[in-house]
Amino acid sequence: MQKRSIETRTRILEAALECFARSGYDATGVAEICDTAGVSKGAFYHHFPTKQTVFLALMHDWLLTIDTLMDASRAGAKSTPQAFRQMSEMMTGVFVQASGRLPLFLEFWTQASRDPQVWQALVEPYQRYADYFSTFVKEGIDEGSLKPIDPDVAARAIVSLALGLLLQGLLDPQGADWGKVTQQSIQILLTGLEK
Repeated sequence: MQKRSIETRTRILEAALECFARSGYDATGVAEICDTAGVSKGAFYHHFPTKQTVFLALMHDWLLTIDTLMDASRAGAKSTPQAFRQMSEMMTGVFVQASGRLPLFLEFWTQASRDPQVWQALVEPYQRYADYFSTFVKEGIDEGSLKPIDPDVAARAIVSLALGLLLQGLLDPQGADWGKVTQQSIQILLTGLEK
């Protein structure tokens, strides 16, 4: 029973992703998502109380994947700079996963501009990543591998770099080897941060 429930939730999320990317959030109805997923409205509402909930779940699940990749990249690193390099290597997987999802990312931004709840759901991870990298930079300063800089400013620069590269990769996926560009960009950043 549990396995079937997970499979149904997954089908709904995949169908919603397809529908939102194709038609946009506003033009997509629960009925279209259900038809695409091959589930009843009852099954939809069992897993997601609203269309907005499934929309936010798509973003949450994608960010959870990034969190998992970042934690795995950090594990076993002997220093903060090495951990940054390992994280930059995992970005190739993030670009692959994000490939073709530009319409959905644009939908997140569009809905965030109209809906305070979506805005909060979009801003919260940004703030969380800024705090994450600030702590990470502090650890590097404490271990003596990074220069004594303002960790909050460094964290904002790191998040800005990551978001900028992701956006470029979405807008022009064939324009560069974005994984390689990310690794080289992190190396440039580390050149300025390392002792």
